[in-house]
Amino acid sequence: MRTTFDIRSSCPTLTAAVAVALLALVAPGAAGAQARLPDEATIIRVAKQATPAVVSVTDPGVGLGSGVIVRADGIIITNAHVVGTASRVEVGLADGRQIAGQVLGRDPTVDIAVVRVQLTGLPTAPLGNSDQIEVGQTAIAIGNPIGLDRTVTTGIISAINRSPRGFELGGLIQTDAAINPGNSGGPLLDSQGRVIGINSAILQGTTGLGFAIPINLAQDIANQVLTTGHITRPYLGINPAELSPEIVERFNLPVHEGVIVRAVGEGTPAGRAGLQPGDIIVSIDGAPVPTASELLRVLRERKPGDTIQVGVVRLDDNGRLAGRATLPIRLGSAPVE
Repeated sequence: MRTTFDIRSSCPTLTAAVAVALLALVAPGAAGAQARLPDEATIIRVAKQATPAVVSVTDPGVGLGSGVIVRADGIIITNAHVVGTASRVEVGLADGRQIAGQVLGRDPTVDIAVVRVQLTGLPTAPLGNSDQIEVGQTAIAIGNPIGLDRTVTTGIISAINRSPRGFELGGLIQTDAAINPGNSGGPLLDSQGRVIGINSAILQGTTGLGFAIPINLAQDIANQVLTTGHITRPYLGINPAELSPEIVERFNLPVHEGVIVRAVGEGTPAGRAGLQPGDIIVSIDGAPVPTASELLRVLRERKPGDTIQVGVVRLDDNGRLAGRATLPIRLGSAPVE
């Protein structure tokens, strides 16, 4: 015999609360949306906001990479290594269209390239300020790893102003958000959906060690390409490092903030002015320079040929104060291929 149930007769005291619970079982999506954790809601919001502005960039001679639309009239920022030496690339939009893109300029020394597609009204990603990011804040990467379009990964900013051994690039943002082949050129975003970096590289054979070009530097390159048609960057000629509290305490240094000069290039503006390895840069034009990222920011505001006054603390072989000086240094022009 077949048994049937009539909910009206078997559950005469069905309450509104029970009804809501039953509806939640048959409509888990609606209930789940209300139960999102704050961090989840943030990531979902950023992904929805930024994904339409993320593109694929393909150069048959190089391979597949990513890019991000930064202007509605078709301006895209990506990596120089993604476009290689090509003058034209294929750009894949989020709506499925494949469009020819013109490479307007590239700077391999900072791994940034600018591409234009002949379209208007495109979705864009807002740009943040990479000089204001902090270690520990949320980082969200979007790109096309191994051809999987617009993949979203999350993590934190692990460190800033990184110059990984074996890399020609310096001043990088380090993140543990997964960055894989094909992610190169895509955006690294903060919790507000603002682009804070352009994903560039990973350390082979490691997990959770990805690096991005600070967006302020990428934006400067893009602005130069769009306004002058070429790229010039001021050049000091040093390899800088952070003066951390641990280093200050370990060596009992006479200063508590500044930028350590790890190396000075031969024949560079810094070398000609007398800057030496081990010197600590504490100011530029009288303004304190507490970190290497601040030094880079200050230099971005100058032009090749400008003379800057560099405040330096010099130490003796025992790490004690040997003297202080202000060195005038005339900035050169960074070599750009």
